[in-house]
Amino acid sequence: MDRTQTIKTRRDNWVLRHPLLRKYMPLVHEDLTATYSRDLHKWLIIAPIIGVTTGLAITSIAIVVLGKVWPVVLGYYLGHHWAIVPGLVAAFAVTGLIMQFLTPDPDEHSTEEVIRSYHEHQGDINMRPFLPKLLAAITTVAFGGSTALEGPSIYGGAAIGSWLWAKLRWLRLDSRDRRVMLICGAAAGMSAVFRAPLTGIVFALEMPYKDDLAHEALVPSLIASVISYITLSSFLGGAPLFDFASSTSFTGRDLVWCALLGLVIGLIAMAFVITFRRMRVFFVKSSLPHWVKMAIGGLLTGLCGLTFLYFYHGTLVPIGPNYEAVGMILGIHHSTLELVTFGVLKLAASAFTLGVGGVSALFVPLFLSGGSFGVAFAQAVVHSSSIELYAAVGMAAFIAAGYKTPLAAVVFVAEATGGHAFIIPALIGSAVAYAVSGDASASGDQRIHEGVRVQELRHVIVGSVMQQKVISVQASLTLSEFTELLSPHYHHSTFPVFEEDELLGTVDVWSVAKVPTQKWQTMRIRELTDRHIARIPFDCDVTEGLRLLMSEHPQHMLLVTSAAGKLEGIVTKTDILQALKTRRDAPTQASLETVSREPSLVE
Repeated sequence: MDRTQTIKTRRDNWVLRHPLLRKYMPLVHEDLTATYSRDLHKWLIIAPIIGVTTGLAITSIAIVVLGKVWPVVLGYYLGHHWAIVPGLVAAFAVTGLIMQFLTPDPDEHSTEEVIRSYHEHQGDINMRPFLPKLLAAITTVAFGGSTALEGPSIYGGAAIGSWLWAKLRWLRLDSRDRRVMLICGAAAGMSAVFRAPLTGIVFALEMPYKDDLAHEALVPSLIASVISYITLSSFLGGAPLFDFASSTSFTGRDLVWCALLGLVIGLIAMAFVITFRRMRVFFVKSSLPHWVKMAIGGLLTGLCGLTFLYFYHGTLVPIGPNYEAVGMILGIHHSTLELVTFGVLKLAASAFTLGVGGVSALFVPLFLSGGSFGVAFAQAVVHSSSIELYAAVGMAAFIAAGYKTPLAAVVFVAEATGGHAFIIPALIGSAVAYAVSGDASASGDQRIHEGVRVQELRHVIVGSVMQQKVISVQASLTLSEFTELLSPHYHHSTFPVFEEDELLGTVDVWSVAKVPTQKWQTMRIRELTDRHIARIPFDCDVTEGLRLLMSEHPQHMLLVTSAAGKLEGIVTKTDILQALKTRRDAPTQASLETVSREPSLVE
């Protein structure tokens, strides 16, 4: 037995010492290391967890809103038109009270919060107001707000992804993975609510940018979207939510008309988006209590629905989630004037619902308005019987122009129609609408593209380059007191602001200079404090910090905070450029960590 074992050992050693093996094993090791350098296998665990969790959450919301509440509310409204206005005023007031008293910022929610979190907070979403925001979304949508479930679904999925990041840190996740999980959850939410996994993937990747994609989240989003779709389908079925016939063929003449329709839709979308953003800014800046703003929005939304039903009797109405409206527009003949009126009032009701602070998003309202305009265009201009074709192009064009997501728009139409017959016309219409509408977007936090990354600093954390000697001010100071404290020795123009020990944000001297001097004795620093300044952790990647500083809406400094919210330091572009210079001069981690961190000029 011993001799046999010895012979086997000698044979194994000979194999390991074989010249060919010794020559090629390092190459194999190098190739495998490069192949698995991105550590993709961890997403085989993380993405399904996000998908199942998000799918169950969205299923619950869909059952409550679409299965229980909205059918009853819609039936009552159609039978008692007088109840629409008071019903919406009451529902919106309740939404406003929830957001005003149960959330830290009533104007931050839905897709806007997700996009802002992706760009400014490394994918970190505050989970304390999670349930109140979902409840506010239900009261907005289920009682007649001109929105649908895509808002709470995207927010809910993204929040779940962000929350799971903290729970799954044992999988060796870094700070950048949180952004990936945020997008992953948003994709899962979109996939589930529309029963369209491809749409969920593409929309979530396009959502943060006007002219770029969140490429790093592709594979996790793909997995999570499919799992989320399967989870919801096991309870509610997997049939497309907006299914309509797509067997109609098209001609070269139709493609020309589709391009013209895209032009018209692009102009309408641009006008609507600009108006909506103006309205949104007006109500955000208004000093009225949030519940009063919401009550006003409920009144105006209700009047849109009541006005339409006054002129056109039937079951089509431009309020509520309106999933049933697709079949009505395509399956029942409506006059061109009725379709245009429906589209205009749907857009108006949506602006009143979300412009005042309603909790949801504009995807379905844009989709329905585009469909109604498309059918009206087919009837009045083209005189075509292929209304499904022009409805599909109108839907895709409005989504592409309004949300700056042309790929998601076309994919959504393909999945909604159950086929591929309208992909080419939808691509043409979407491209034209996207180009004509310019940079106008329903989301004010979208950025044009991903910022430039400095590859030399990709493994450096902000804690090694931040300024630790920070000059701060108290929020209770008057502007006069603040200016008296300013010293010619300070090279800063922006300062962190504290309310006693609580970090509020930052204030810059330029905002003080804009205030008339007669108000300096009474106005406090807290009134000028920018509370949306980006906060990053100590171990955040320096390239991520540079992306925030060089974004479309640049910030003068980043606040480096601990998990408890305590200020540990600040980072400016000067700090990062100094670190880059030092790394190029002495490209070792040890030399980088010895960089002198004197307070730098905040540009």
